[in-house]
Amino acid sequence: MPKNSPTGMGHTQAAPGGARVATSDRRTLASGETQHEIGTVRIEAHGQRRATEPAVVMSIIARAVTGGSAVTRPQLVEATSLARTTIETNLGLLIAGGVVVEGGASRQSRYGRPASLLALSADVGVVLVAEVTPHHLRLVVADMTQAVRATSTVDHPIGDGPDASVAVIDAGLDALLASIGLDRRSARVLVVSVPGPVDVHRGVPVRPPIMPGWDEFPLAEALRSRLHCPVLVDNDVNLMALGESRALPTDQLPLLLVKVGTGIGGGIVAADGEVFRGADGAAGDIGHIRAHVAEDVVCTCGNVDCVEAVASLEAMARKLTGPDGRPAVSQESLLELLRSGDGTATRLVRDAATSIGGVVATLVHCYNPARVALAGRLTSVSDDLLAGVRSAVYRRALPLATRNLTIAHSVLGADSGIVGGLVLGIEYALGPDRIQDLVRDRLESRR
Repeated sequence: MPKNSPTGMGHTQAAPGGARVATSDRRTLASGETQHEIGTVRIEAHGQRRATEPAVVMSIIARAVTGGSAVTRPQLVEATSLARTTIETNLGLLIAGGVVVEGGASRQSRYGRPASLLALSADVGVVLVAEVTPHHLRLVVADMTQAVRATSTVDHPIGDGPDASVAVIDAGLDALLASIGLDRRSARVLVVSVPGPVDVHRGVPVRPPIMPGWDEFPLAEALRSRLHCPVLVDNDVNLMALGESRALPTDQLPLLLVKVGTGIGGGIVAADGEVFRGADGAAGDIGHIRAHVAEDVVCTCGNVDCVEAVASLEAMARKLTGPDGRPAVSQESLLELLRSGDGTATRLVRDAATSIGGVVATLVHCYNPARVALAGRLTSVSDDLLAGVRSAVYRRALPLATRNLTIAHSVLGADSGIVGGLVLGIEYALGPDRIQDLVRDRLESRR
């Protein structure tokens, strides 16, 4: 399982627009000036067509190799259940195209010669990720071995509108690519994370409550026309759930991830490892389930007492006023009060946890997950949210649904959405509809 750990192996440099850029040849992500490593997570091959088609077989092999689940020929046979001759033929095509490379020998086994180690070539192109949040943009460039090459964080309010955000993403990614000696032609796919409902088929936000001016904006098309590469747009919590699920053992699926931040959202990953989006991409939009309270708080969606309106980080900050009726504090101020052990702030978190726990208990009955993961900045400064949600779920949900249920903090923390974006991008770029073009392009470039 991947673990976060500090490292000083990268370095930071200035970039246009005041962005903070971190470049490294290791798997690192940067949040401000703090860097830490991420581990390799599972890359899978879902929904594949018949495994007799060369494109499908090459895609399965490439994904297994880059995810680390099978890095020798015997391991590929065991992991994929494909015939040895089928693997050898299609692996030969990937090696000839320079998509997969052979390295040293694996550890000597008891019998026979050690098998050659396989790896995805680090120069087959890069995956770009843009994480749009209410207050900043986080940009990442990684190669398809999951090695993060460069990152930046740009202060940028989502309220400035989609056109401004597209321009900042475009310029920021250009700067990151240039910082590591690459240009747009190396980009295989861009994955964009946004904090609202998304029609993933069109790449369009749909009535996002905390994204004024973004409704029906053609985000994927706007970025595709600038970067000239495929663009995938998804809800931020879906990507967080995807990243989290690939960092956990498969017996921890199905997974329900709940993010508590400016809003409250949920992401669901089914037992087969696929994100459950529902018919129109609205699955997991749990912030607008009515909480078990009677506060008569009007939500941004127009309804009353949505759990997001009464228990989000923003809602808690609004409630925290001084004895003289001073205006509510900011989210950052609330987090600082929690760090200092302020009793009133702690009480607000415990009340919010009860409301969130009631909603989670309902979802536990609906989906029967093996694990509920709590995410968001609040989880890094207080355990009261986790304790309160656990208490409410175990109190309200029936024994069968909670018998083997784990409720815990996210194992990837703030990096879960970026990891999910990388997983989605790598699986797309190595998918059967694109792997043959990748091999063909690589062969032509060698002539």
